[in-house]
Amino acid sequence: MNKIMAMVRKELIDAARDKRSVMAGLYYAIGTPLIMCGLFMVLIGQLTSPDDLKITITNPDKAPDLVRFLSNKGISSGEVKDSELKAIELIISPEYAAQMNQGKGAEITIVADNSDEKLQNSIRRLEKQLQSYSTEMGSLRLIARGIDPRVMQPLKVSVHDQATTDSKGGMILGIAIFTMIYSVFISGMNLAIDTSAGERERNSLALLLSHPLTTRQLVLSKIIAVSLFALLGLVLILLVSRIAYTFVPWQELGFSVNITTEFMALMLVVGIPVALMAACLQLFVSFMAKTFKEAQSYLTMVLFVPLALSMAASYNIAPDMLQWLPVSGQQQALMDFIKGKDLPMLQLLASTLGTLAIAVLLAFGMERSLKSEKVIFGL
Repeated sequence: MNKIMAMVRKELIDAARDKRSVMAGLYYAIGTPLIMCGLFMVLIGQLTSPDDLKITITNPDKAPDLVRFLSNKGISSGEVKDSELKAIELIISPEYAAQMNQGKGAEITIVADNSDEKLQNSIRRLEKQLQSYSTEMGSLRLIARGIDPRVMQPLKVSVHDQATTDSKGGMILGIAIFTMIYSVFISGMNLAIDTSAGERERNSLALLLSHPLTTRQLVLSKIIAVSLFALLGLVLILLVSRIAYTFVPWQELGFSVNITTEFMALMLVVGIPVALMAACLQLFVSFMAKTFKEAQSYLTMVLFVPLALSMAASYNIAPDMLQWLPVSGQQQALMDFIKGKDLPMLQLLASTLGTLAIAVLLAFGMERSLKSEKVIFGL
């Protein structure tokens, strides 16, 4: 154990000397919550107070009531000064007034490029308000003919939402949990590559093995060092998220997002086996690569697997089997906890044991590979 701890100190000291490499892995943990909070603040501002929509209205004098209705909803005609105003045009038929007086369907046309992603929200907003105006006019026509408009609504549907403010906020935190778990893989990746493929390129790996040190002790020391950096990234993203998320006005959307101390503690407990698996996976792949750059390329592809599992669990687009798999199982348990549901202990235990089993297999694989001269010297 003394030899292992001495090797861990050596790995940490080597990593601390290369501050740029260390910070490159931790920038993700520090910057991601800040960027997400900024995006959420912009999104909430747009949803709660949408900007006035300027469109081009042709023949507005034929439907003054419609134009006034749209104006009250923040949709008005603007002077055509640039292409943005020309992008959406509302053409009112010259026979609009006559058709309305006769109780017929008055013709209006929306001219817009629906393939333009920037215009899609504006087009839907205009269509929604026109549909609302059409429903209002239909009700008035029925009343004028002595018919109760409610006869056109045979069903009166009431929705009782049992979701609490915390469970609604859990939908947002599902994305945040995804970034937290992924930070475990990102934070220690640079150290994993440097302490494996990097040491081999510097010819220090063979020198280490020439000391009175077993291969297993060497492997364990590297796993511990990389795992510590991975957990450091997790701690940083939790602390930054807890502070940053309080500045987002969630109450304007009718829910709250709170990163509690209990959640942080559970996240750290769940993150330990994930960090061990991430360290073993990154070290194993890096030792199999012949060069530093080759290791970077391989890890970029290999990390897509836990990323895909985590994304599938975040957006609930995969079968229930994901609850039993590594990474996705832990994330699903964290999402249930943050939504106030009972913690699925059986699934969490199964996914955690699977995570540790993968880590052990990869560690034994590394130990066996480091007994080969081809791996040690990159032949």
